[in-house]
Amino acid sequence: MPFMNDSACFQRRRAAFAEIVGDGLALVPTAREQFRNRGNAYPYRPDSYFWHLTGFPEPEAVLVIAAGRSILFCREKNAMLEVWTGFRYGPAAAREVFGFDEAWPIDELKHKLPELICGRPSLWFAPGMDSEWDATVLTALKSARDAESFTGKGAPACLYDWRETLDAMRMVKDETEIARMRKAGAITAAGHLRAMKTCRPGIMEYALEAEISYEFRRLGASGHAYSPIVAGGANACVLHYTRNDRSLNAGDLVLIDAGCEFECYAADITRTFPVSGRFTAAQRDCYEIVLAAQQAAIAATKPDVPLNRPHEAAVRVLAQGMLDLGLLTGDLDGVIESQAYRRFYMHNTGHWLGLDVHDVGSWKKTDSEGRESWPILAPGMTLTTEPGLYIAASPELPDALAAFAGIGIRIEDDLLVTESGAEVYTHAPRSVAEIEEVMRVHSSDIAA
Repeated sequence: MPFMNDSACFQRRRAAFAEIVGDGLALVPTAREQFRNRGNAYPYRPDSYFWHLTGFPEPEAVLVIAAGRSILFCREKNAMLEVWTGFRYGPAAAREVFGFDEAWPIDELKHKLPELICGRPSLWFAPGMDSEWDATVLTALKSARDAESFTGKGAPACLYDWRETLDAMRMVKDETEIARMRKAGAITAAGHLRAMKTCRPGIMEYALEAEISYEFRRLGASGHAYSPIVAGGANACVLHYTRNDRSLNAGDLVLIDAGCEFECYAADITRTFPVSGRFTAAQRDCYEIVLAAQQAAIAATKPDVPLNRPHEAAVRVLAQGMLDLGLLTGDLDGVIESQAYRRFYMHNTGHWLGLDVHDVGSWKKTDSEGRESWPILAPGMTLTTEPGLYIAASPELPDALAAFAGIGIRIEDDLLVTESGAEVYTHAPRSVAEIEEVMRVHSSDIAA
């Protein structure tokens, strides 16, 4: 798993967090290794909060913030184990490379933790994420309280959960993060382009998935940021379809929702295109509606507007399109107010994006009087825009609309909120003309 260390950016983040923690003590552990079965671990991926503050890639590590100082506890060097599992930094190198004030062996954490806690007015940790870690922290807290009469130092009187604080920090990306996300977006777009060029009637969904996975790894990504969706025909009407085991048929659309992870940052792109290379009239009509909805959502994404504004813009276009196609009857305001459109569009138009594909960040809140409030978009925030139209075959669908049965379309791109609006930084072919041209040229290459 390749990592690009930039210790200065991580030191800045730790300093900003330390200022909030003040004289308190904060504990941020990384993720544990997870085992698939006996002796076989899953590919390791650090905890997102821990990575945001440290850039340290190894398991069995804990960041301690104490009175403005950053302390890392990590595995020691072990020449014999490195023969089996590869390089490990050890405390001395970790301190130097990643810019920590101190670094200690992880085996000393339980011994040092009560001493670190003593005399601190507050303790910051995230309960409930890991029961074993919770027990370690609470045992150390009890030891600190039991020792008060001997040490003369009080135990923390206040306990704080740091997740809301770090969520707010992670919502607005710095230049280092934006650069990584642009790279993830570029790699992901290349994967989708490869899928379009490779697609043909009779190919299996998993074969297209393999082409995307190859392109991701070839271009330097660690792999997929989430389980990819390769959904042909009616499978595209299943929002989180991941079986990817059916044959793609001539005349059908295929919906691919796939994004790579590059140095822990996710991209998230969806493209829908015709297996045979050309949209049918019904497919084109539906596609143009979804594309127009996405364009409306992008135009509505700008600083100082609430997060729900892009969704509302997309819904108006989609609902009007459903009326125009005959999928719904009535007037536009009526189908929006009644949410009749949700029969064919049942999800939100986007989500936060960053270290997690569904990244941290505030969402809609409702107060005790039922009033809703949404977070306000600001420069540096990153999110997706992904309207869709899903017309599942149903006995309730009139015969006159049979041409639309089984059509599922989603178009998704990644956005950076700028000072003046939104920048789309994922650039896979998106318009009908672009998609058909890519597939036409590729078909000609095969024929030749």
